[in-house]
Amino acid sequence: MQRVSRIPTKKAKHANKFGMLILEDGTIFEGMGFGYPTVAFGEAVFNTGMTGYVEALTDPSYSGQILTLTYPLVGNYGVPDPTAKDPDGIRKNTESEAIQARGLVVHELSLTASHWNVAMTLDEWLYSEKIPGISGIDTRDLTMKLRTSGVMMAALAVSDTPIDVQEIKKKLESATKYNDEEFMNAVSIKEPQTFGSGSESIVVIDTGVKNSILRNVRSLGYNVIKVPWNYSLEKILSYNPKGIIFSNGPGDPIKCAETMTIAKQVIEKNIPTLGICLGAQILGLAGGASTYKLKYGHRGQNKSCINLDTNQVYVTSQNHGYCINPDSLENTDFKLWFTNADDKTVEGIKHKQKKIIAVQFHPEASPGPFDCMFIFEELNKLIGEDNAKR
Repeated sequence: MQRVSRIPTKKAKHANKFGMLILEDGTIFEGMGFGYPTVAFGEAVFNTGMTGYVEALTDPSYSGQILTLTYPLVGNYGVPDPTAKDPDGIRKNTESEAIQARGLVVHELSLTASHWNVAMTLDEWLYSEKIPGISGIDTRDLTMKLRTSGVMMAALAVSDTPIDVQEIKKKLESATKYNDEEFMNAVSIKEPQTFGSGSESIVVIDTGVKNSILRNVRSLGYNVIKVPWNYSLEKILSYNPKGIIFSNGPGDPIKCAETMTIAKQVIEKNIPTLGICLGAQILGLAGGASTYKLKYGHRGQNKSCINLDTNQVYVTSQNHGYCINPDSLENTDFKLWFTNADDKTVEGIKHKQKKIIAVQFHPEASPGPFDCMFIFEELNKLIGEDNAKR
């Protein structure tokens, strides 16, 4: 008799609630609330990826934001165990210790989750972390509005009883604006953490680092020394690192003044360094460039970027709302390395004399294509050059 293997299936438990998304321009979207019954305030943004909602929701770069997924059906493969760790003690299914987005907006929530690795449904996970979600709205309409008007503040309300629209609107008017928020104390660790037990290390400055960055550093054979966003260079150098990574993270890079000071010192000392996303902006600012906020940002898994050294195009994963001003690079020691194939924004910079590189996209992906994993090897090459020089 043939043996039949059954794929685990779970049913939604925290759906069919009242749900409402209210934008600061007065637009109201009504739908089915799911997850945790509460009201969340944040910047409304959209991501065009077709998969990877677990990784996206736990990416600290989404801190302070209400995330809209444009793919029409979400939740069908559920959520794997978010507490599972790899042999180094790094969480292997999520990009941080908790959901970072303040709310989730989807067109259709799958009320059934089926996958070999499923531990819970999406609505169960949101409920357990006290995050509201809404489905049953036209995410195409919402996305077009954000593309036309730009990202804006929003309130996401989920309730077991009818929602008082006027009350939510009043609270939204007085809510802290995304641009005014201070994120570093919320997303960065307080004390250093070490992953691995080898003889050589790379220090990762945590401004909201994703776990996949840590995993990629470990795959190169280095220990990871994860330090707070405002850790002094003196303390960083006490670990005798082979290289330094300035990580991704949320918010306006201008607010990371202490990290910027460290970046200036790192550039001066010519330590092999890689900046990723927010880290790229911080390095750019430290080198004399300027940054600005994009109208609706780059958030997705199919963003084409051109390597100007080779004229080769790469498909990249991205999640950022700020960018380096390309014109401001002219008066710095940085040169343009990658550019966006669609809107010509800065996607990567290289120092003209020193071992400093940075990319605006996410070479670690998670979610997204792995086309740009070689960026970590580029850092390794800089470390090799540094070792040879010594």
